[in-house]
Amino acid sequence: MELNLNEMTTERRNPRTMQLDMMSELEIVTAMNDEDARVPLAIAKKLPEIAQAARWAVEAFEQGGRLFYMGAGTSGRLGVLDAAECPPTFGVDPGMVVGLIAGGEEAFIKAVEGAEDSVQLAEDDLRSHNLTSKDFVVGIAASGRTPYVLGGLAYARSVGCRTAAIACNPGSAVGKAADLAIEVEVGPEVLTGSTRLKSGTAQKLILNMISTTSMVRTGKAYQNLMVDVMQTNEKLHTRAENIVMDATGVERAEARAAIDAAGGSVKCAITMLLANCTAAEAQSRLDAANGHVRTAIGL
Repeated sequence: MELNLNEMTTERRNPRTMQLDMMSELEIVTAMNDEDARVPLAIAKKLPEIAQAARWAVEAFEQGGRLFYMGAGTSGRLGVLDAAECPPTFGVDPGMVVGLIAGGEEAFIKAVEGAEDSVQLAEDDLRSHNLTSKDFVVGIAASGRTPYVLGGLAYARSVGCRTAAIACNPGSAVGKAADLAIEVEVGPEVLTGSTRLKSGTAQKLILNMISTTSMVRTGKAYQNLMVDVMQTNEKLHTRAENIVMDATGVERAEARAAIDAAGGSVKCAITMLLANCTAAEAQSRLDAANGHVRTAIGL
């Protein structure tokens, strides 16, 4: 595959930082901050496409499917990071959002030479997770031409999956290979070709949007509270109490008692208190409401 790197926005030299090596520390961080400020403006132009990706994630979850992120290098690490944060934040099974990085877990810390250039490796990774047509696969590649991502998108489409691609170059190969292209043109990097900078920031913001939106839409929030948060340490025990207090107006002791009565479920505790019912009835209401607290308390 011909790289055509010189034609890619992410590989061009930034005219605003041509004297980077002569700048002071303050000048460098100021230049970086100025460039970073351009990222949300670029993303704003692609919000309809990002919303569509979130909708497809919701639809995958509703039919028992999963959300897969695939990438190499920084792009892959960002996907793995977003996936890893979903279980503690939203109380979901670790297999619901899966981050795949070219070269496997080892590549998260240290580059695995040649892994990103393997189309077959991507297919093997998806096969090992028993990909089905119910799943949704999102390929992430700043350059927009990573073979590992292209291979993953091709295999996903072959089994009937919906696919989306996140890239930072317009008209990208991954965008053409996917059902949905999210191509955010953030412009040349402060340090030429270092796509862990603005491109990485853009990718992280987009992944935040897709995962958070899809989780909220599947009942993982009440108002703007994380009602399925996992209580795995003392801080999170306190956060759980605070969430119940904020949602219902009760004092801490009553919040803790409700959480305990609900078997540790913040969502169930909130429903109990707002619907003035037992834990068993609260859970029944939640089951009938597909996990949406607002619906459950109105039943």
